[in-house]
Amino acid sequence: MCGDAKSTLKSRGGGAGDEESDYCPPTPQKEWWWWSSTGLVKLVSITVVFMAGVVIGLSASANVSRYYYNSHTELFFPVTTYGNCERADCAPTFKSFVHPPHLAHSMSDQELFWRASLVPAAEEFPFQRVPKVAFLFMTRGPLPFAPLWDRFFRQHQDLYSIYVHTLPDYKLNVSKNSAFYGRQILSEEVSWGSITLVDAEKRLLANALLDFSNERFVLLSESCIPLFNFSTVYEYLINSTHSFVESYNIDTPQCAGRYNHRMAPHILPSQWRKGSEWFELNRKLAVQIVSDNKYYSIFQKHCRPSCYPDEHYIPTYLHLFHGSLNANRTITWVDWSRGGPHPARYGDANISKDFIQTIRSNGAQCTYNSKLTSVCYLFARKFAPSALGPLMNLTSTVLDF
Repeated sequence: MCGDAKSTLKSRGGGAGDEESDYCPPTPQKEWWWWSSTGLVKLVSITVVFMAGVVIGLSASANVSRYYYNSHTELFFPVTTYGNCERADCAPTFKSFVHPPHLAHSMSDQELFWRASLVPAAEEFPFQRVPKVAFLFMTRGPLPFAPLWDRFFRQHQDLYSIYVHTLPDYKLNVSKNSAFYGRQILSEEVSWGSITLVDAEKRLLANALLDFSNERFVLLSESCIPLFNFSTVYEYLINSTHSFVESYNIDTPQCAGRYNHRMAPHILPSQWRKGSEWFELNRKLAVQIVSDNKYYSIFQKHCRPSCYPDEHYIPTYLHLFHGSLNANRTITWVDWSRGGPHPARYGDANISKDFIQTIRSNGAQCTYNSKLTSVCYLFARKFAPSALGPLMNLTSTVLDF
């Protein structure tokens, strides 16, 4: 159109002096339309890119948050422990948190020990807490005295918990009616005389600590038997003001001779202790053992054969920090009178009423809550599987269960 206007001016006689009339400014409507359409495209493009960035960012944030939530929540509410939720609004209950209904979980030892070491700041429990005794069985395979223990536990379901550490691939073969059914924990390989025995002990303690009703923790083997009925054992442990861990130091190759001077200055020769592996702990001390890594690492590094960590770690650790809470004796009887690296073993030919009574009294005295008593042992070892039959015959008489 600008060209038509220029021709019109020339046809009206405009000369050279009218050259400026040839200037034709851009049409205002055309410039506005071009900038408007281009700006709109840019605006839409920027908006699309921005919204895409927001969507991607929110998605990534959701994934990170979901990972963070799942990975950390698993430590408190393991899916395999508390059951799978089939509803979208399903969540673990408080009861399942304080009393885990199942033992399976996916926590590593490090995560498990950390989780088990948590202690509530509130002194009062928000539920009716009945203290229980946790029976921790460490075995490589079968539990030959499971029928005897089943009779011992009968009718006391609310007062005890059972945890069994076996070889990793071993499946405990017991009936669904047994107190041991479904009570195997996630286990690792254990070798005699190595730090792996301490690992197994801590693993048992940590799993038992997940149940907030467990107050006392007693370690047993597949060759152990009870010497009294459940009520007697329960009252003895629950009412005790001390834990029962043998802890002593004598100048012999089997005791003081196992000390490694590389343990100083954290552990001095005068602080070194030895004792029976078969301990009994209250909840406070169990938490301390599970949460300790400093002294565990010292034993892991410097207590090697012929130093046996399972005979020295807990006795030494308690002596260092919690000696006043320990009775310095074991409640599991065993016969070392025959000498050698292993105690005497008893089978069916040895079992009688008099034999059980002899173990019970043993002609010795000990202290219980700072008072003298002749009831020093609640359990005994080491018994062969053949002893089961004669022992079952004594449950209704001398054993009284």
